[in-house]
Amino acid sequence: MNIDLPQINVSLFRDVPLKPKVKVCVVVPVKNEAAGLMHTLNALRCQRDATGNTYPANIYEVLLLINNSNDGSYRVAKNYQQQYPEFQLLIEQVNLPKPCANVGTARRLLMDAAYHRLTISGNDAGIIASTDGDTVVDGQWLHFNIAAIEAGNDAVGGRILTLSGYSDARQFHLRDVTYRCLLAKAEALIDPQEHDPMPRHFQFFGASMAVTCQMYKHVGRLPRVPHLEDMAFYEALLKHDARIRKSFDVKVYTSARLQGRVAVGFSEQLNKWVTDHQSGKLQMVDSAAVLLAKYFARKRLRTCWERKAIAAGPCSELLAVSQLIGSSAGWLYQQVGKANYFGALWAQVEPLIHRQALLQHQEHQPVAEAITALRQFILHFPPEPVFQTNQAGRYLPAGRLSA
Repeated sequence: MNIDLPQINVSLFRDVPLKPKVKVCVVVPVKNEAAGLMHTLNALRCQRDATGNTYPANIYEVLLLINNSNDGSYRVAKNYQQQYPEFQLLIEQVNLPKPCANVGTARRLLMDAAYHRLTISGNDAGIIASTDGDTVVDGQWLHFNIAAIEAGNDAVGGRILTLSGYSDARQFHLRDVTYRCLLAKAEALIDPQEHDPMPRHFQFFGASMAVTCQMYKHVGRLPRVPHLEDMAFYEALLKHDARIRKSFDVKVYTSARLQGRVAVGFSEQLNKWVTDHQSGKLQMVDSAAVLLAKYFARKRLRTCWERKAIAAGPCSELLAVSQLIGSSAGWLYQQVGKANYFGALWAQVEPLIHRQALLQHQEHQPVAEAITALRQFILHFPPEPVFQTNQAGRYLPAGRLSA
């Protein structure tokens, strides 16, 4: 059916009330996923607890929003619903009007609906979990999401693995994953977070993310963007110092097709890697040296922010960070004093580090070089980490990387 966008939030999933014991609403945006939708639903229905027993069906529900589809996805979903009536599956079908016909709108409508269903019933401690219509969640995905939240976290990012048997882009994807996992390990060594200890990964995307209702409201809900809404949401969480766990226990398996359903996303990145390779271009990533220097700077800045109540002026750590970002220590000292959240402070400072890297023509490097540098850094991680720049002003984290 066609629905005016302002009316959708007050009409979606309102015909079926929330069951009393439901603590998790799982949201799934679907656009032309008829071919694999049964696999997605099977995985969500057949969840297991810590001991491997079937997870209680009354603890969670699945909200499926089929939007702008013409391939029979709705028919597949309705047949599944009829086949498994004990599975708490709620289905809506809408045709979103342009320019709102995008995954950002669909996921926001779903998460808002889940938030409303949980909170209107008095379950302010409820959890909103997200996955995708081309994704198969792990058998204990729900259990480990809930466990991470109950451990005191506000949000959870799951490890997103690609289904086997896809194109030549696999090698480029695996290199990128290796690089990012090494970055996550180096980041944990330099600036450890109690709520997100090693081992941890680097992903927080719509295919596997979860958040408490309280934090969802606190950050202003899912940002209104047409795509990369998950990344925008992650940035909002960071700015509010949300406790985000990136657990290897929470994992899903997703499609790695080159023809995606969104304008900007994973399939687009795969295509770019393949195209660049065919034209003789190296696979480039953000400079490892710059990112390591950034992590050291963040650690120092966090120390300054945490003790700002007793600080009488710019300390040595603050002076070092101000030199790195090319700003005055006085300006940085003022920002530290005004920031209610460290994440909001860091959101101001982080782009300045990348700006300096760009000015030094040090922003990117081949992925193979970055992987080697990160492995070397992790192997020789110093007990008293420092960062510095050489005489040419180029980043040299901990004296372990050449420039």
